Amino acid sequence: MRVALGQINPIVGGIEYNKEKILKFLGVAKEKGAELVVFPEMALCGYPPEDLLLLPRFVDALNEALDEIRKQTKGIAVVIGTVRENLHGGEKGLYNTAAILQEGELVGFQDKTLLPDYDVFSERRYFEPATRIDVWSLLGKRVAVTICEDIWQHAGVVEYATYPRDPVTDIEPQAPDLLLNLSASPFHMQRQDTRLLVLEKCAQTLKCPIAFCNQVGGNDSLIFDGSSCVVNGKSSLFGKSFQEDMLFFDLESLPATVKRERDPISDLYHALCLGVRDYFHKQGFQKACFGLSGGIDSAVVACIAARALGKENLLTFALPSRYSSKESVVDAKRLARRLEISLEEISIEGPFQAFLDLLEPHFEQMPAGVTEENLQARIRAVILMAFSNKFGHLLLGTGNKSEMAVGYSTLYGDMCGGLGVLSDVTKGQVYALARFINRSEEIIPKEILEKAPSAELRPNQKDSDALPPYEVLDIVLQEYVEEHLSPEKVASKHGLDLLLVKELVHKIHENEYKRQQAPPGLRVTKKAFTVGRRFPIVQDWNRITR
Repeated sequence: MRVALGQINPIVGGIEYNKEKILKFLGVAKEKGAELVVFPEMALCGYPPEDLLLLPRFVDALNEALDEIRKQTKGIAVVIGTVRENLHGGEKGLYNTAAILQEGELVGFQDKTLLPDYDVFSERRYFEPATRIDVWSLLGKRVAVTICEDIWQHAGVVEYATYPRDPVTDIEPQAPDLLLNLSASPFHMQRQDTRLLVLEKCAQTLKCPIAFCNQVGGNDSLIFDGSSCVVNGKSSLFGKSFQEDMLFFDLESLPATVKRERDPISDLYHALCLGVRDYFHKQGFQKACFGLSGGIDSAVVACIAARALGKENLLTFALPSRYSSKESVVDAKRLARRLEISLEEISIEGPFQAFLDLLEPHFEQMPAGVTEENLQARIRAVILMAFSNKFGHLLLGTGNKSEMAVGYSTLYGDMCGGLGVLSDVTKGQVYALARFINRSEEIIPKEILEKAPSAELRPNQKDSDALPPYEVLDIVLQEYVEEHLSPEKVASKHGLDLLLVKELVHKIHENEYKRQQAPPGLRVTKKAFTVGRRFPIVQDWNRITR
């Protein structure tokens, strides 16, 4: 049996667009001799459709599109992810399902059994779980069909749920020749390694190949890396990551494994580029604007945006104040020249002084402080948003996860924007991305990488005036936010001062109100602040006890 895995990039809710893409891939598969073609979880509507599923005509449109695809399956079998109505009662009205088509007929549906309701997933809000798992006779082979989470319980790597059933164990006595897994498995760093462990465990148990077909592309904050593959004990065949692909294999003659080495920072870079590109293009946006300060964060955003959108579609601004160093403006101009992107220099000194004069009688000669610093950030945001409104450029946020964690950012200032590119990227990872970008030639000036980070909102300001070293802050973020270790365990594990760790944890929760007003951000870690992580703003759990 010759099988093709159609790793497509669907648009959520773009049912007609997705149908045409599926038919195009199906045509290519037929031309290349495929007998069975597999498409990802919810390929027909895109994942996650969220409350679009509650709209009356949505599922009807899916059924109509599926019927059109069915008519094109003469001489071939197709397994495709979609949604269907639950006509048999139960709490929820829908199933997350795989439609099985063959020779112009709808053979049946295999519904998803395990419905994740944690992190970025909320499938129990909409779907009823499958009541049974069948093995289907397709082209003389016994083929089992599972959907994403269905295979994860078996490997014991599900962190936030314990399911009463294990679909892989249910399938084992039926001795399939092939297991298909239709997935919409979001990317986060090193996720591919975990997936491979899951697939290898299933292959060992079922003693048959596992074909994993994953969605690719960006949908809102989520990025799907694709990375479809076939695993059979010690044999593996890997498809492409971060782009559409069609992976072919012959069930009877799988090739020997070619070991794939992954570079986490390379994956991070390509994920961010894909996330930015699809966030723009799937909404019909083409051009972006943002401030190019001469600092490391905006430099990395500029490189990602240039790769994702094209240099001709970027408009950047140097917005110096009396506290901006000449070197920062020079560095911003040098980077803009190297990327061949547009850079406008607009001094904010005039409006800043006007605000100071306006407010001085009301502030009664109080000493300058954070208020005056924030004024500069907010003036810059007003200017950037003016250009965004006038010319239709979507404003990109350049703040990183480390700063957002502890509130080292200005609400309605540098937090403005339509998309936070680095909001799930720590400061240490920002520097690693910069080094990756410069791996072949110096694109980001070395002066940007070498100088001490500074917001430049007061004389001789450095980030270290208000924050511990970023390497310490990033450790606390990793261990407390992603791994949920207690402050005591974080301090003990890394030899850190316990009071410092508690103060940072307190700041993380104290600034929840800021993050909930931030723009959507691209999710690239297990626990992003802007999607999947839910903490109350008003709470008293994290008070510092000295």
